Amino acid sequence: MHVSQLISPTRVRVPLEARDKPGVLRELVALLVDGDSRQADVLGAILERERQFPTGVGYGVAVPHAKTPVLPTLGLVAGTTRDPVDYEAIDGMPVRIFFLLAGPDEAGPHVRAISRISRIVRQEPVRAQLLAAATPDAFYRVLCEADCTLAP
Repeated sequence: MHVSQLISPTRVRVPLEARDKPGVLRELVALLVDGDSRQADVLGAILERERQFPTGVGYGVAVPHAKTPVLPTLGLVAGTTRDPVDYEAIDGMPVRIFFLLAGPDEAGPHVRAISRISRIVRQEPVRAQLLAAATPDAFYRVLCEADCTLAP
């Protein structure tokens, strides 16, 4: 599975307007689920997962994620912030790059997507290019190029 299959430029916000963790999560969920009642369910699932174990993976990146029956398929959105956000990341560093993933309770695709995102963002040049992306299209192109260079 390639991450680029789960996301499009319309699912990227550069920059995110929110300046704190709860705001970023709300903004990303709104980007994933267009203004309907499912937003509250998805946000609740994301917040519950964050209470269990924060999803800041290090390197200034967070991958909030949750399984929820209200979404029929796995969805991914992403964004960057102008200023670092305190996120309780495993390395203690603030976060500027966000990937939010949510979908049905199917462990395989969910785990593979998180693993692939983690492999992509471990590369410092990719993180720098994602942060430098001035548009959703530019962010998407960087992500696709990095995704395509990884082994399956």
